[in-house]
Amino acid sequence: MTISSTSGLIPSGSVTSSSIDVASIVGQLMQVESQPMTQLQNEQSGFKSTITALNTVQGAVSSFQTAVQALTSLGQYQSYTTSSSNSAVSATASTSAIPGSYSVSVSQLAQAQSLVAAGQTSETAPIGTGATTTLNFTLGTISGGTLSSGTYSGATFTPNGSGTKSVTINSSNDSLSGIASAINAAGIGVTATVVDNGSSTPYQLVLTGPSGVSNSMQISVSGDATLSSLLSYNPAGTQDLTQVSAAQNAQLTVNGIALSQASNTVSNAVQGLTFNLTGTTASPATVSVTQNTGAVTTAVNNLVSAYNALNTAIQGVSSYDGSTNTAGPLFGDPMVNNIQNQIRSILNTPISGTTSVYSTLAEIGVTFQQDGSMAVNSSQLNTALATSPADIASLFSTVGKATDGLVQYANSSTSTQPGTYAVNVSQVATQGQLTGSAAPNLTITAGSNDTVHLNVDGNSVAVTLPAGTYSSASALATQLESSINGNSTLSAAGVSVGVTVNASGYLNLTSNVYGSASAVAVTGGDGSSGLLGSAPVQTNGLDVAGSINGAAATGSGQLLTSTAGNSSGLSLTIEGGSTGSRGTVSFSQGYAVSLNNLAASLLDPISGPIAAEVSGLNSSISNLGSQITDWQGRLTSIQQSLTTQYTALNVMLGTMSQTSSYLSTQLAQLR
Repeated sequence: MTISSTSGLIPSGSVTSSSIDVASIVGQLMQVESQPMTQLQNEQSGFKSTITALNTVQGAVSSFQTAVQALTSLGQYQSYTTSSSNSAVSATASTSAIPGSYSVSVSQLAQAQSLVAAGQTSETAPIGTGATTTLNFTLGTISGGTLSSGTYSGATFTPNGSGTKSVTINSSNDSLSGIASAINAAGIGVTATVVDNGSSTPYQLVLTGPSGVSNSMQISVSGDATLSSLLSYNPAGTQDLTQVSAAQNAQLTVNGIALSQASNTVSNAVQGLTFNLTGTTASPATVSVTQNTGAVTTAVNNLVSAYNALNTAIQGVSSYDGSTNTAGPLFGDPMVNNIQNQIRSILNTPISGTTSVYSTLAEIGVTFQQDGSMAVNSSQLNTALATSPADIASLFSTVGKATDGLVQYANSSTSTQPGTYAVNVSQVATQGQLTGSAAPNLTITAGSNDTVHLNVDGNSVAVTLPAGTYSSASALATQLESSINGNSTLSAAGVSVGVTVNASGYLNLTSNVYGSASAVAVTGGDGSSGLLGSAPVQTNGLDVAGSINGAAATGSGQLLTSTAGNSSGLSLTIEGGSTGSRGTVSFSQGYAVSLNNLAASLLDPISGPIAAEVSGLNSSISNLGSQITDWQGRLTSIQQSLTTQYTALNVMLGTMSQTSSYLSTQLAQLR
């Protein structure tokens, strides 16, 4: 409290000459009276400084958490680089790639079929009458016959099962440029361009399909006769377009194994590796896959940097400077000391449950220094990277490794404890199936036997097959699969089926979903009996069943999840295989995961220790504020009282002084 002046408190009309300094006396007395309140204010200020320091610690822990969160992703430790001895073959690697060298020879690149229409005198002039016309594109394989000057003779065309895609042409887009724009806008996998050949009829429409031998085009036109005579193309019939480029597959060998691929981007030849072909090779190209150790080095150094930044921040507010005898605002704070101890305890504890050759940071060259900081021995880290780079991931991230190749770690929960757990499967997950009871009718007639109604995994759909006589049950199966999977209801739900022909020649429809939710049923349609017979057999899918760590687990589709014991929350994907013992799965959580969990608990705004201490200090500050307010009221009253008393005393002394002077004067006159 600031002690106010006593000016204005002396009553008017009183004697102005005074023998004492009222303001000085009252001020000094009030300094003594104010000492308890000053003590409260100092205590309140100290609490505020402590909160500021705690906010500094909280910010440092938050930054530390952000840094370690970036280290928990397993993918960054499974980064691979590729190189090739021949520029005609390059490659990219995913996290599932396997380091090694691969010999790749390319004898032929994949190529798309290109068709060109007869030349026109104008690119923008209308063609035909403007009547609404439909262009129907079907992709498939041309086989047999001969090819001369871009025209097939005696060939057959087999649809690839991707269905028929349509484009509408009318008076708004019946020029060459309009037709090209309409085809491109339809997104059917066929691109259209208009070229100028420099002749008297220079403008020609060029159509190019997807690459691959099974993606040749068949184009039927219904509507305007002029457009039909310009754009109709059937490799096994009328060919108003001329083929200038034949569809073909890429032909290559990988480590001596011959492959034929529809695209020059080959992603299914080697696990985790995608080959990009740009030319043929006179001699085999060597493609090498190596682990990107730079990503691991960065991760290790980032963890050390994050810890050191946190350590510096905590020391800044909790240390004691002996040279100046000055203590930080959190010096001796047990909560802050506990944060450091918990972090150091995690970093000093070996990782359990891991199958890695490394279980401590010290084994890869990360150690604590005398000043409490951490440092990286680059030489030792490089040796670890050269020896077993993949195993370093288990020091930082969550890792689950199964001994069975068809058992994959899927997920875990906060209650899952590190360890090695036995896996036993009593039921392998299956897919819902619908199997025909008779061979399918290969002739489909529009409006007669071309529809089938199905329910796939709870989704009801009606499918219409393109009319025609199919060359085989396999060709019909391919078309049926394409028509079903092209249904917007199923695609929106992420549901699809596979259609095959069994040993008896009957169609078999299999859902792509595993488990009890998987089912395929026929519900009607004029073509159902012709496709599947009168009594197709429906077999619903089953969920996986079994145990993890000796305790019964819950199955959902192919996912088997432990619900009890140390393995609780551990989920495994059982991709197939036999029933019975399926080996073990080792589960471990690296340092980054444990540190992230610790940071999350420290920063919890409700139950976290930092929040709790700040809350307690704020409560104390509030209580002190109330006490200070009370003291301020008391001191105001005390000051007023003292001022009144000493002012009265001052007036009295003044009066006495006047009386003394008067008496002295009178006595002097009497002499």
